[in-house]
Amino acid sequence: MRTNILLTGGLGYVGGRLALALREAGHVVVCGTRRSGLSAPSWFPDMQMAHLDWESVDSLSESCRDVDVVIHLAAANEIESARDPVGALQMNGLASLRLLEAAKFAGVRRFIYFSTAHVYCAPLKGRIDETTLPRPAHPYAITHKVAEDFVLAAHDRKEIEGVVIRLSNGFGAPVTPDVDRWTLLVNDLCRQAVTTGELRLNSSGAQLRDFITLGDVGRAVDHVLRLHAAALADGLFNLGGGESVSILSMTERVATRWRLLTGREIAILRPPSDGLVVSALDYRCDKLAATGFALTSEVDREIDETLRLCLAAFGK
Repeated sequence: MRTNILLTGGLGYVGGRLALALREAGHVVVCGTRRSGLSAPSWFPDMQMAHLDWESVDSLSESCRDVDVVIHLAAANEIESARDPVGALQMNGLASLRLLEAAKFAGVRRFIYFSTAHVYCAPLKGRIDETTLPRPAHPYAITHKVAEDFVLAAHDRKEIEGVVIRLSNGFGAPVTPDVDRWTLLVNDLCRQAVTTGELRLNSSGAQLRDFITLGDVGRAVDHVLRLHAAALADGLFNLGGGESVSILSMTERVATRWRLLTGREIAILRPPSDGLVVSALDYRCDKLAATGFALTSEVDREIDETLRLCLAAFGK
């Protein structure tokens, strides 16, 4: 199935990898960006570009013309949201609503909104499925929850096929080292390995996280694109890696991949145990699995590709 897709945030961390995955799956990808006159990136030279004026529903509606599906990732990130909660509400909430209204006006069939698992709580803990009551605490999560509610309300009113994906911790190599998401755990560890020759943690590493490869994120979105409308049910899906892993365990895995890739050992440095009581985490993705989606969980491949990118970009 060939689909015309307007992808916002397609030059970002998750969006860049998603754009390539969608092209590989045979879809036509138009990247929506607030920057005017921008040419297609070198890593996707045939990608179509569309200027988005987030202040104008009419302009956004024009960008949605002849589009089958909107996939909306453009958002203020967690650092920007903490620094400017009002700006985050304007971008993550109000601009998302404008795009949703534009998509409905233009006759777009499906609107897929990328949210965050942290709408449930922070840090994530316990058994979490789509029936868990959200209690977002951070401006990033709060503003995403606002946008979620508009998308799901439109879905319930049958105005558009609205889908909300609550993503856990996606990781993997960005499409270019210029994508500034090197503070994310796995990316940071891979860059540390190249630039410092050691892996340093700021805690004991006992905390649990749910990690999902960006490869599986791309496959999941393609799967959702191809689902029949009835299979969307209420439109809400968790998307995660299927198991909880400690920060220390992921660090040790990066160290192993580094040794296998370079033939060199690397030290892991961390503070002594701080007595932190770690809560169990079970991030359930059964709803998406019930529609036929299965993870490949190519964790080592994603780590290796990230290490290779760091070696090329930051190696001496």
